[in-house]
Amino acid sequence: MALHIVEHPLASKILTDLRDETTGASRFRELGKQLTYFLIIEATRNLKTKPKNIRTPLADFDGADLGQSIVVVPILRAGLTMLQPALELLQDVSIGYIGMERDETSATARTYYCKLPRLRDKFVIVLDPMLATGNSAELALEAVMEQEPASAVMVSMIAAPEGIRRLENSFTNVPIYAAAVDERLDERRFIFPGFGDFGDRAYGTNQKW
Repeated sequence: MALHIVEHPLASKILTDLRDETTGASRFRELGKQLTYFLIIEATRNLKTKPKNIRTPLADFDGADLGQSIVVVPILRAGLTMLQPALELLQDVSIGYIGMERDETSATARTYYCKLPRLRDKFVIVLDPMLATGNSAELALEAVMEQEPASAVMVSMIAAPEGIRRLENSFTNVPIYAAAVDERLDERRFIFPGFGDFGDRAYGTNQKW
């Protein structure tokens, strides 16, 4: 497995503003959208293309079109914040959904919903803003890889070393794309220094954030 860190001055500024505890829900969602653009562009860098001939206003032109079918799979609920920018960039894609619920005592996840299109021979992008313990990502990727896609990538805004190690041990051929690797998980299994709870901050469902 390869870990790819998206390094760009604008991405660094966006990530800093996301971390800021004074950032409100509406602004938080917009920043998450902006950061996702950077991540999706990097995660699709090696997509196959095919020739496409078009006509510009002045001449014929031999250009390129995407040569692979793409499926985007957000992990609910926080992953939904990354779906729209992915669709805006990729446009003609299929969408799958995997719902995960975290037990706050054990920090383990369980799948409560899974609806996937046909994945065989396709390029699959799994979206989750935070790769913390790696439990949710591991369960989601297990469901994805059962269908034998051509390839799959994990896209997260930030990741913890613990989550990275877990995926490295489980999926040697699934790259991780992130904007930062944080220090560690805290005693509650939140990424430190992190964002707090991404879903709560994005949707305004917990006044603590």
